[in-house]
Amino acid sequence: MNPVDMIKALSSAFGAPGFEDDVVKLAKDLVPGTETFEDSTRNLYIYSRQLNPDLPTVMVDAHSDEVGFMVQAIKKNGTIAFITLGTWLSQVVMAQKVLIRNIHGKLIPGIISSTPPHFSGGFKGEKEQLTHISEMSIDVGASSKEEAMEKFGIAIGSPIVPYSTFVHDEANDIIMSKAFDCRLGCASVLHIMNEIGGIPLNVNVVGVLTSQEENGIRGARVAANRVKPDLAICFEGTPADDTFMSEDLAQTVLKKGPMLRHIDQAMVTHPRFLRLALDVGKKQGIPVQEAVRTGGGTNGSAIHLSNLGVPTIVIGHPTRYVHSPNSIASLNDWVNGTELAIEILKELNKEIINDF
Repeated sequence: MNPVDMIKALSSAFGAPGFEDDVVKLAKDLVPGTETFEDSTRNLYIYSRQLNPDLPTVMVDAHSDEVGFMVQAIKKNGTIAFITLGTWLSQVVMAQKVLIRNIHGKLIPGIISSTPPHFSGGFKGEKEQLTHISEMSIDVGASSKEEAMEKFGIAIGSPIVPYSTFVHDEANDIIMSKAFDCRLGCASVLHIMNEIGGIPLNVNVVGVLTSQEENGIRGARVAANRVKPDLAICFEGTPADDTFMSEDLAQTVLKKGPMLRHIDQAMVTHPRFLRLALDVGKKQGIPVQEAVRTGGGTNGSAIHLSNLGVPTIVIGHPTRYVHSPNSIASLNDWVNGTELAIEILKELNKEIINDF
């Protein structure tokens, strides 16, 4: 499958935190000829070749979940109260279309409620009030609680994701969809595991699609303890800052290559491993951006503290409007970020890793 089709399939898949089954099933089909293992937390481990006990192991990670919601209660009028899975801003949630997985496994479309201006004072020129997510409901078209439950199959605990359409604007090197955080990274991991089977390497590589990153970086904690890597590369659909930061401070810009962060709220990136990654990018002519982040966090925060410490870097695919129903990214940035990881793997050996 070509990269665009792979990214489209992965980003379109249903995968709220804790409910990544569809993504995992799809991913298995996208890495033919590899050995895979799925644990009870819905982490997927991918092995392109037999592990050599004499070589160090590199974990290549991306999280398979996306920000979503969960049904909290069903009201008498048939509308649905919900909670968030992951971090959302109220202003990007209202009036959006969503998909709810019902008790039969069917995806039920719905719309997050909004009050028309006719009833909210909008026609009177009254000041708009921000509606908190806890005050919103989802409407699937039911007229009663019984109808929502019996006819639509909605139940307490049903998972919910945004309902979005994938767009590829080839002429302008743009892709749009939901869940680029971190299905772009998932596509990178799968592509890498398909490619390295025919490349001689001096390290073992274990690809992992980890679960529940958006709800507390939970899958990565389990995966790091299972893989016990000597080194880790984490992919992330990282928030682009080029539409709201000044030119001097923007460090994650579309079409300028993957972003390597020196620090975020949860991890100081291993400086020697980061230096190697930057040097590889320069040597191979791969454009790379550097960033110093004051917020955010990735699976790297859990992995780098596991098993007495694991040197870890994060390769970010710049993505505008993450944690919203629709995001924008550059396909070429994805290509460069994925290629950077492959070139880093080619460069690594036991001596280099021991020097870290």
